[in-house]
Amino acid sequence: MNAGRKRLGPEAMRALFTPGSIALVGATDKSGWSLSTFDNLRNNGFPGPVHLVNPRTDVVHGQPARRSLTDIGERVDMAYVMVPTPAVLPVLREGAGLGIRSYVVLTAGFGETGPRGRQLEEEILAFSQENGLTVLGPNGNGYINAATRTTPYGLPIPPPLIGGPVGVVLQSGALASSILSFAQARNVGLSLLTSMGNEMMVSVTDVIDHLVDDPATKVIALFLESVRHPEEFARAARRAAAAGKPVVALKIGSSTLASHTAQAHTGALVGDDAVVEAAFRELGVVRVRSLEDLIITSGLLAQTGPISGRRIGVVTPSGGACEIVADRAEQEGLELPAFAPKTVARLEELLPDFATVQNPLDVTGYVVVDRTLLSRALEVVADDPGMDAIMLLSDLPRLPPADLSATLGNFGATAQRIRDAQRPVIVASNMLTDVTETGRHIQRETGFPYVAGGIEHAMTAIGAAVRWSRTLPAAATAPPAEAGAAPVVHGETTGLWTEYRASRLLRDNGVTVVPSALAATEDEAVAAADGFGYPVVLKAVADGLGHKSDLGGVKLALNGPEAVRRAHREVCEALGRHGITGSGTLVQPQRRGGVELLVGVVRDPAWGLTLAVGLGGVWVEALRDSALRLLPVDAAEIRRALGELRGARLLEGARGSERADLDQVAEVIARIGALAGGLGPRLESLEVNPLLVRGGEVEALDALVTWN
Repeated sequence: MNAGRKRLGPEAMRALFTPGSIALVGATDKSGWSLSTFDNLRNNGFPGPVHLVNPRTDVVHGQPARRSLTDIGERVDMAYVMVPTPAVLPVLREGAGLGIRSYVVLTAGFGETGPRGRQLEEEILAFSQENGLTVLGPNGNGYINAATRTTPYGLPIPPPLIGGPVGVVLQSGALASSILSFAQARNVGLSLLTSMGNEMMVSVTDVIDHLVDDPATKVIALFLESVRHPEEFARAARRAAAAGKPVVALKIGSSTLASHTAQAHTGALVGDDAVVEAAFRELGVVRVRSLEDLIITSGLLAQTGPISGRRIGVVTPSGGACEIVADRAEQEGLELPAFAPKTVARLEELLPDFATVQNPLDVTGYVVVDRTLLSRALEVVADDPGMDAIMLLSDLPRLPPADLSATLGNFGATAQRIRDAQRPVIVASNMLTDVTETGRHIQRETGFPYVAGGIEHAMTAIGAAVRWSRTLPAAATAPPAEAGAAPVVHGETTGLWTEYRASRLLRDNGVTVVPSALAATEDEAVAAADGFGYPVVLKAVADGLGHKSDLGGVKLALNGPEAVRRAHREVCEALGRHGITGSGTLVQPQRRGGVELLVGVVRDPAWGLTLAVGLGGVWVEALRDSALRLLPVDAAEIRRALGELRGARLLEGARGSERADLDQVAEVIARIGALAGGLGPRLESLEVNPLLVRGGEVEALDALVTWN
């Protein structure tokens, strides 16, 4: 897909996904793809005509076939193309001449195969753009528009095709049918499922935009192998957030940044997958780790919408389930607060004497005697003002019940209580099992809501829903453009700026930096140390020298002139042994106490400048305790990032240490981020390590800048 691709407008996308008539070009009884596509359209109720085109036979799939698109002799809205690779462009030429504007190209053998295939794909793209065509694929299975019963899809669609609120976009043809089957098994209705193929023209973001505008879609589910155009993806994700439509994504694949970031410690913390994680969080995209969670979380979000907080009340007939839920709630950052006194009193009147009234609530096995007990307990808990949402453990029947009427009555009463509840009620089954036709029938007849599959996946989905709800307002708003005075920069912005030059850059732009002095000789080093007062630190200085400690280039706690002289000699000798020229030392007063942080900015090749904040010093790679944000970012967001660190308690005064002024820390880090953002496209990385925090004092002790 070319980097300068043109976005497709809403009219083109609507025409692609809602054609009134379809031609299957290359239809043949010899192809399972062809038969599946034809059967899908015929069996799932496509309301318009389906024309079969085969130049060599008059009958295909038991229906009359035409020799060409021209021979159809009536309007065709979309062509589904299954011809050999060299014949695809001639089909598009013929179709364009007949006014056909929408195409799905099943045929493979294009960009995915190498240079010759890419050339063919580029020729098709150029022709399509010149003639105003819309092409999905090539090398894709097509799509399933369950909302309109339009199913030009090349693999079998097992019944029943369940329409619903979840739109699915996949960069994988092979997994599309698996996701469809799982959605059907969990009774998750789909509005649209699209297999993207090579994304030659129609991209993932084009389909996201379409689903944002689609009234049948409440949630957008993505299976992504890559985010090909991050800026475009961010725009589409923010549109979805502004529309209140969650985007749930399973993004696979990870890699490290290119080797040119290796000079900075930050490169060990910031890899492609970590940046994607940060970007998705900023954009309000819910990231999941499995295909099951992709569908279950999407189904739950379609049911609940935003959840106002993380306080969850739980109602279940199982004590064991209570323990599982409690463990998983802690892992997901959810709270299970105690019930209000009024709630406790009402439950004590309702439940048997041997029940314990607490959250999570086990209503006990007495539900076998009183089948209304679970539902009535739910009603009480749902009234508790201290809860933001309620989780109800309830399985749909798998087999036809002995008394269907009574079962429908019980589920109908519970469904009504859920609809009447003052806060969202999330229903989950104990285990991940298929919803059978019996369960689907009960849901249809009673209006019983979506049932998340299994406690494990349900708790993952609830945690995701709470986090999405919290990030929604910020995600819907694009960050402000960076503004302010141009940074003060002395010197040519090339190569590696080691500590002395990098520290001057920070100091010139308002960041407090530890005092330092360059020393070419022992006498100069001693004079500098005498001026600062002992103890001092002495560091190696040389062109292109990044990590000084790796070759013995850092000497600490020097308490007198002789120690400084000896350290200067040893450092210079070590530099000489490594063939490093232009060397000397840097003398600084030694700082003690406080907490050392790392603040690093690295330019990700896809997403741009990324800020990493973490515990610093020499243990950066070992601890890997960091939080990432895409730039630009303000001090308030940096405060939140600091709170995510495992070592956050160190900044809060753990074990009697001095409590850090977190507002001041965040302001300094925001200043460093703003500086990096203003340095222009030549900046590759900027790192402060360590940034020493002692109460309200925040001071950079070392720095490194890399330019490309």
